[in-house]
Amino acid sequence: MGKNKGKKLKWWQLSILGIGFIIGTGFFLGSTIAIRSAGPAVVITFFLAAVGTYIVYDVLGRMTALDPQEGSFSYYSKKAYGHWAGFSSGWVYWSSEMLIMGSQMTGISIFTRFWFENIPIWIFASVYTVLAIGIVLVGIKWFERIGNVFAFAKLSAIIMFIILALLALFGVLKGDTDFQKPTTLASFIPYGWKGMWAALLFSFYAYGGIEIMGIYATRLKDPKDTPKSGKFMLMLLTIIYILSVGLAIILVPLRTFNMEESPFVVALHNFHLAFVPHVFNGILIIAGFSTMTASLFAVTTMLVNLAKDGDAPARLGKGGKLAVPLPALAMTTSGLIISIVLGLLLPDQVYEYITTAAGLMLLYNWLFILFSSKKLLKVSMFDHVKRYLGTILILLAVTGSIFHGSSRPGFFISLFFLVIIGGITILMNRKWKKGGSKPTGIYQIINGEKEK
Repeated sequence: MGKNKGKKLKWWQLSILGIGFIIGTGFFLGSTIAIRSAGPAVVITFFLAAVGTYIVYDVLGRMTALDPQEGSFSYYSKKAYGHWAGFSSGWVYWSSEMLIMGSQMTGISIFTRFWFENIPIWIFASVYTVLAIGIVLVGIKWFERIGNVFAFAKLSAIIMFIILALLALFGVLKGDTDFQKPTTLASFIPYGWKGMWAALLFSFYAYGGIEIMGIYATRLKDPKDTPKSGKFMLMLLTIIYILSVGLAIILVPLRTFNMEESPFVVALHNFHLAFVPHVFNGILIIAGFSTMTASLFAVTTMLVNLAKDGDAPARLGKGGKLAVPLPALAMTTSGLIISIVLGLLLPDQVYEYITTAAGLMLLYNWLFILFSSKKLLKVSMFDHVKRYLGTILILLAVTGSIFHGSSRPGFFISLFFLVIIGGITILMNRKWKKGGSKPTGIYQIINGEKEK
């Protein structure tokens, strides 16, 4: 997309970028809900979510290795099931990311007020929006450099917490706390299996962003390295997620975790480290901003590809001298601004329901990825088993939202969004059948037609 494509990436560079994309507020804040739902058993839900995420990324990586496309999962859905699948998959992703980015932007603006209490939130939101657009406009080269810096900062913060927690656990770091080591099954799963079921959704949120990896995989020197890059990234994420969350649970009682602070700040409260709240507040801002910027680039890329396929106005795909087509970026930015305004105007609870619904819609897209792989990949019996397992884990996460008060309304709102997009898709499908859906991209090549 655009003229500024930059240098090709090595597999480990994509792994680092992936860490920068994925570690966000979904982990630094969302893990609190998972902890409060499952207790110490949250380490199991994080592991199960990692397994499900790995299965999705494995098939996405293999499809990318065989046929690298900027449209990624939307393109593969279209190739597997037809025009309707690519259209609905692309627009489900775009609309869900719009809402998620708006909530992230509102969140990091609130975090910034930790240091500047008298400045209105909308000013911070405006500044961060302009910065994000600027980063996307400078092109791939600088975007990747900034992404690497963000990834290093977030990893450093988690590793710092792990080191401090281990020092506290072994008595080197003194504090006013009693360690909470679960010694029985009841203390390990204090809220029962329903609690674990409800926590699975929020554990999946911590891995949200792997679909962006599919879009960026087209930047690899060798697309066949896509699966290897993802495996390394997910293995590293799973280790640091489980280790950091497990240590946080040991350091303080479950009742002390709250939605106002990161669980890692709460876990270190009693050790009187004055710098910790400031460090993690800064990291929360970096985490939210970096994942939001990566999503901004990804959804703009998706919009351009939808335009090229005739699934969005053609003018949105027209490029220029800048790194991204301005019409597509302008539409995405408009959607982001509307989402931010909704976040500022709607009651907190209502907006939380909408963003939860958006997160669920991302998981629906993961199901699209799994189903597409069935048709596009040569699969063994073990691959079939993996796909069924991945599907079951995602469905468990989605249905688990019914058991949590804050996510239950989001589940029904996500179904409402699906009905709307599904209805539009049905209307468009009738139009395609009447007028004949014009083949684009690889479909023209297959049929021997020349692209205009």
